[in-house]
Amino acid sequence: MQEAISFLSKKDKIFEQIINTYGLPTIPSRPQGFETLVLLILEQQVSIDSAKATFLKIKALIPDFEPEILIALTDEDFRAFGVSRQKTKYIKCLSEAIIDKQIILESLPNKTAQEVREELIKIKGIGNWTIDVYLMFCLQTPDIIPLGDIAVVNTIKELLNIHNKPEMEIYAQNWSPYRSMATYLLWHHYLRKRNRKIEY
Repeated sequence: MQEAISFLSKKDKIFEQIINTYGLPTIPSRPQGFETLVLLILEQQVSIDSAKATFLKIKALIPDFEPEILIALTDEDFRAFGVSRQKTKYIKCLSEAIIDKQIILESLPNKTAQEVREELIKIKGIGNWTIDVYLMFCLQTPDIIPLGDIAVVNTIKELLNIHNKPEMEIYAQNWSPYRSMATYLLWHHYLRKRNRKIEY
């Protein structure tokens, strides 16, 4: 962590400013596997807190949280948990891919980030943002910048006055090979400035 922070602080003064103002960021970590991917699907385009509440509601009633169990639930069951029709479909597509062995989640830690992306992107409902966060939180991949994340994009706009994603992507190459740590610092700034605290 210290090596990454030192590198980024030398590369870009915004990171030094963030640390001086708000201290060090939390390094998110989540377990690998099906549960986390379901949680990430629930988190798409909603707050982490509201997605977590829905996830915990499902877990409370279905402690045996396995693809075979979730795929057997009806759309009405999911609606009762507060899951939209679209996200219900995505969870079932993920469950089916695992049951049919189209993807073997246990094999992902042994693959490159690009290989993981190529496998997961085939599953309906799993896009680059979900893959980026899985790579960062679960596989601890060090060099990811999730430009599908609104907090990252808004913070780059605010701190660097860069307003389109292709330019952001080019600029963020300066932060390689520690773009994940750069992301944690950008999130840290975004949340602390708004007096928000979240548990990843």
